[in-house]
Amino acid sequence: MGKYVFGVDIGGTTVKIGLFDREGCVLDKWEIPTVKDNEGTSILPDVAQSIIDKMKEKGIGQEDLEGIGVGAPGAVDGDGNVVNGAVNLGWKSFNIPKALNAYIDVPVKAANDANAAALGEMWQGGGKGYSNMVAVTLGTGVGGGIIVDGNILTGACGAAGEIGHIHMNDEETDVCGCKNRGCLEQYASATGIVRLAKMRLEKDDDPSVLREGEVSAKAVFDAVKAGDKVALEVAGQFGMYLGKGLANVATIVNPEIFVIGGGVSKAGEILLTFVVPEYQKYVFSGCRDAKFALAELGNDAGIYGAARLVLG
Repeated sequence: MGKYVFGVDIGGTTVKIGLFDREGCVLDKWEIPTVKDNEGTSILPDVAQSIIDKMKEKGIGQEDLEGIGVGAPGAVDGDGNVVNGAVNLGWKSFNIPKALNAYIDVPVKAANDANAAALGEMWQGGGKGYSNMVAVTLGTGVGGGIIVDGNILTGACGAAGEIGHIHMNDEETDVCGCKNRGCLEQYASATGIVRLAKMRLEKDDDPSVLREGEVSAKAVFDAVKAGDKVALEVAGQFGMYLGKGLANVATIVNPEIFVIGGGVSKAGEILLTFVVPEYQKYVFSGCRDAKFALAELGNDAGIYGAARLVLG
């Protein structure tokens, strides 16, 4: 049994890498550029070389290493092997452990990056102490990861947990990034909140600080904290969509806790005051006791979760 594990989180711009002990303490972390030229063929060799260099620096032998976990921005099968393409990396479908083992021969397990982040939050973040959890990432889009009995729920082809694309509105005319209309992501992401705010501002001439500068999700929640009436209405809409969407999720997987992360979550606890009442309004009675918490690991959630993949 190895003493150490590496967690790798592959992003479109940088690859984050962390060295952990078995208890989940991060001993070192760093980043390398994501080189996407030639369909991303140098990404995994670069990762392997960076890990090998770190092992030499730290005096870690291959026998000391339990393995390497990898979070990738694409659908990964339930065995933690095959990534079914990652468009923003230029990747087609291939076996990540097999590819990485060509450079470093240790156990490797992979997962979708949002699922890995969810696992990280369960292990050492906002969901610590729980084994049935839904992680929600409110960023440019709405991402999700579902943990059942301590394990990632991947689904048949790795697409489970895509809660941003739950259908919420039959009347929507604008198209979501997924090509459907009326997805949760169109209302509860950072861009969705801006969209709701702009629609509200166009509705009438009610005074609002949101008319004074660039509208952003942060600006909306800053205005909410200042008691701005229009911003409060926008936050109410956001809360209704997200609360109702998570109520639908709860009816299927019955989590102990929802952990809310991503850039929008930086608004803090006030965010939950708009979401939880709406969740309670729509949720099935047997799922009403689910707790809500904010994510704690920030941008490191992916490396924590990737490391946890290998430890089982």
